[in-house]
Amino acid sequence: MLDSDADTDGSEELGFLGQLTRASSTRRQFLTWAGVTVAFVAMGCSKSSDNPTTPGTSVNLGTGDTAVLNYAYALEQLEAAFYTQVVATPYTGISGTEVEILRDIRDHEVIHRDFLKMALGAMAIADLSVSFTSVDFTSRASVLGTAKTFEDLGVSAYNGAGKLITNPVYLTLAGKIVSVEARHASVIRDLLAPKTASFAGNDVVAVSTGLDVQRSPSQVLPLTSSFVTTTINRGDLP
Repeated sequence: MLDSDADTDGSEELGFLGQLTRASSTRRQFLTWAGVTVAFVAMGCSKSSDNPTTPGTSVNLGTGDTAVLNYAYALEQLEAAFYTQVVATPYTGISGTEVEILRDIRDHEVIHRDFLKMALGAMAIADLSVSFTSVDFTSRASVLGTAKTFEDLGVSAYNGAGKLITNPVYLTLAGKIVSVEARHASVIRDLLAPKTASFAGNDVVAVSTGLDVQRSPSQVLPLTSSFVTTTINRGDLP
């Protein structure tokens, strides 16, 4: 689990991020630096050994905070695998700006995935088996549409899982990750519908409350089943 001697209050990372964002003049710079704060937190954690469980089998998320972290780890595995493929096989007509944005998002998701695996240590679930046969990686609409689905789902998943975390350190770190995921969701929506307010559409932000959508694990996991071929047992998560 997390190294108890590490700096876990996040003040240095958040202060550094604040300085960078105030100096930032482009959205891509912010996306890059937003990932840096999570990387710094990860470097402050103790290194864990790899989980030897064979990929592709059924996994059990566990109980309590371990289950919540494994739940987040499962989602980050899916996103990291998706964006790794997107960057490896760019869609037809992709622009240089889009390449840079998608590469930055891939790097963030890989950081999130690896950080959660390290934090969980021996309690981490196995590597999941994923399938993207429903995605046409040559099509901009298919790739960005899938990215939108993943990012919106990820933000709602973190929002719904936050209340289940009992350890304040984990809650702080989850808050840092979901804030970056929300940036991803916004930029993907902006690529799909530039110069509109789609980044905060009423399909993700409730008009009555001004708050983002939240979903429970029991609502989220079925929505990933067409992409994750490993059976995920959510344990005691609602």
